Amino acid sequence: MAASDAVSLAIFELADRIRSGRLSSADLTQAYLERIDRYDRHLKAFITVADDAAKHASRTADAALRQGRSCGPLHGIPYAVKDLFQTRGIVTTGGSRVLADWVPDTDAAAVERLTRGGAVLIGKTNLHEFAYGATGENPHFGTACNPYDPSRLAGGSSSGSAVAVAARLTTAALGTDTGGSVRVPAALCGIVGLKPTQGRISTRGVIPYCWSLDHVGILARTSLDAALILGTIAEYDQQDPASADVPTEDYAETLGQGVRGLRLGVPRQFYFEHADSEILDAVDRALVHCERLGARIIEVKLPSMEHVRTVSLVIQMPEALSYHSRYLSDKADLYANDFRSGLAAGQFLLAEHYVRAKRMVEQYRRETDLVFGKADLVVTPTCPITAPALNDVLITSTGLEEPVGNALTRYTTFFNLTGHPAVTTPSGLHSNGLPMGVQVIGPHFQEATVLRVTHALEEAGLFSVPHPRLDRYCAGPKHDR
Repeated sequence: MAASDAVSLAIFELADRIRSGRLSSADLTQAYLERIDRYDRHLKAFITVADDAAKHASRTADAALRQGRSCGPLHGIPYAVKDLFQTRGIVTTGGSRVLADWVPDTDAAAVERLTRGGAVLIGKTNLHEFAYGATGENPHFGTACNPYDPSRLAGGSSSGSAVAVAARLTTAALGTDTGGSVRVPAALCGIVGLKPTQGRISTRGVIPYCWSLDHVGILARTSLDAALILGTIAEYDQQDPASADVPTEDYAETLGQGVRGLRLGVPRQFYFEHADSEILDAVDRALVHCERLGARIIEVKLPSMEHVRTVSLVIQMPEALSYHSRYLSDKADLYANDFRSGLAAGQFLLAEHYVRAKRMVEQYRRETDLVFGKADLVVTPTCPITAPALNDVLITSTGLEEPVGNALTRYTTFFNLTGHPAVTTPSGLHSNGLPMGVQVIGPHFQEATVLRVTHALEEAGLFSVPHPRLDRYCAGPKHDR
C-alpha cells in the first residue's frame, strides 16, 4: 500500500506496517504533509506546520527501527497538537497575536512523552483564541471549517485538532477541554474525543485558560487510537501540582472486555431535552445495542443543571484574567473582542462569588459520585445539535433559543466541573449530512471502562460515518511555505 493510501488507517495498523518495514515513517509523514499542503488552505486546521522538524524526526524514527530500537506503539506515528502546547523551537501562539512570535525552549509534558515514545510532531493546530469559546472562530488565523461542510463550524476550542484528524491531515491530535473543547469538535467532525479524568494527563507546559477546569484531551479516529495515546502520555508529573498520582493501565489491552455486565445510566432529565430528534434516536440505538451485548440500562438522575453554566463562568473568567493580566497593559488591542470582553467581566467578579462557585463544584462532585454508586457509566448525547453555520450567533433547538456556544457545550460543561472522564464517539450522520456523537462518562480514573463502551460501538459498525469528501470543495493551490 502506498503511503498516500495509508493516511486513513488507524494508528495500530500504521504502527504495525512501520515496525515490519512495509511503510516508513518518512513516507507516511510526507503523505500527511502533502495532504496538508493540498487541503489546509481551505480547512485552516493548522497555524504552524513543522515540515522540516517532522521530516527529520520521521527519518530518525526509521533509522532507530533499522537498528532494532522501537520506542513503543506510537513509534514513527505523525501527530499534531493544539497551539496551546509549548513546543521547543516551534512557535506557540495560543491562537492569538499576543504570542505571535513566542518560541518556547521547552516542550509541554504531553509532547515530551510523545517524543519519548517515538511519535512525530507534524504541526500546531488552530483554535479559538486562548481556548476561549466553543465555536472555534478565530479572527487572527481564520476559522477552521467543518470538513463535512465548509459552511459549518468545526466546534471549539480545539477546532483545528478535530479538523486535522477528520480530514486525514494527521493520525491524531492533542487538545484541551475546559467546558467541552475536545468532545464538542470531535462530535461535530465525526471522530473520537477523550477528556480523561482531571489530573490524568499533565497540563505542564500548556497555556492555561482556567487551571481549575482545564484537561488535556485526545482527538483520534478510533477509541483504540485514543487508548494507545493515553497509555503513552498518562503519567504522574511531580512538576505539575494538578497531576494525579494514580496508577495507569494498558488502556488498549482492556478494550476487548466489552460491555457485558455494565450498568449504563441514562439521565433523561436535561440531557435528553431540547435536543435534535435524530441525535436522541442515535443515542437510543447505541443503548439498545449495548443492551444486546449484555449491558444493563437504568435511569439515573444527575444533579440539577440550573446553575452549571454560571458556576463554570464564575471560575473561568477570574482564572483567565489572572494569567492574561500580564499582557493587558500593553497588548490589550491584540486580543479578539470576545476574549477581551470576557477578561473585562472577570474584573468585576468578587472573591465571594469565586469561593461559592468552587464550593458548588465540590457539591456537584459528591452528588455525581453517588450516581456512580448506582451506575457504572452514564450515557448522553454529546451535543444537542449538529454543526451550526459559520457566523451563527443564536440557535433554536426544539423551542429553546440560546447562544451557539451554550448549545454546543450544554451536555459537556458539567463534567469539567466534576473532573470525571468522558469520551465521545460518532453516532452516525444526520439527515443533513453532518456527524452526530454519543458521550460516555465514568467514575474518576475509569478511562478504560468508558473506552470499552465506545470501542464496542465502533467495532459493531452500528454507525456509518464516511470520510469527508474534501475534493468537492477544498482542493486548491499549494501553500507558500
